[in-house]
Amino acid sequence: MNRYFIEVAYNGKRYAGFQKQMNANTIQAEIEKVLSAYFKSEFNLTGSSRTDAGVHALQNFFHFDTEIAIVEQGAVKTIYHLNAMLPWDLVIKSIELKKSDAHCRFDALSRTYAYRIYASKNPFLADTAYYFPYTLKLEDLNAAATIIKSHSDFEAFSKRSTQVHNFNCDVMTSEWNEEDGVLTYRVSANRFLRGMVKGLVGTMLQVGRAKIDIGGFNEIIIAKNAARVNFAVPAHGLTLMEVKYDSGFIK
Repeated sequence: MNRYFIEVAYNGKRYAGFQKQMNANTIQAEIEKVLSAYFKSEFNLTGSSRTDAGVHALQNFFHFDTEIAIVEQGAVKTIYHLNAMLPWDLVIKSIELKKSDAHCRFDALSRTYAYRIYASKNPFLADTAYYFPYTLKLEDLNAAATIIKSHSDFEAFSKRSTQVHNFNCDVMTSEWNEEDGVLTYRVSANRFLRGMVKGLVGTMLQVGRAKIDIGGFNEIIIAKNAARVNFAVPAHGLTLMEVKYDSGFIK
């Protein structure tokens, strides 16, 4: 059996999430359907990073096993035909042969997300950023973002309906930047909990509006109480930017 990594990008607006679900349109379901139709064989994909409904990705991965020698058939030609069969909002960027024990989820070193916000009405940002017409203090947002890197337990920022062994995340990057009227929160970690980035953003926006002070934000993290976290920011402002592997693992 050959193990392949398949790199994808997508606009998540029409999808119920990344992972296959019963009676729902998902990224995994679309890719499996197209692979099966093209190669006349059944495919079962394993995903790297499970994005929620409405969340976008510039880079995400699946892996799968097959006896078909896809690379030998010509990966560029194969990708072209697969993309012609896929919906407009989902694209395959690469297919690469890997060693048999390579795992797109467990071998990933980190994931990077970006959440974008804009305060002036702009129809070209409406599908990929959050329209939030309020004054925010960038200095306070970054003070809160810096505090996040000093913590490892993010139980407060995990949705209750998740099943994990622990709530520990190694956050490597956490920062806000503003460019051309768009405010972007960028965060990298070895793993993320369900709803974590939205919870962090929604709560930091309360800091940026002076509704919560820095000490209060830190206390929310320590208290591990999700009831004090604001998850109510829309999914369409969130994009998975990168899944990082060891150098040379992904070309």
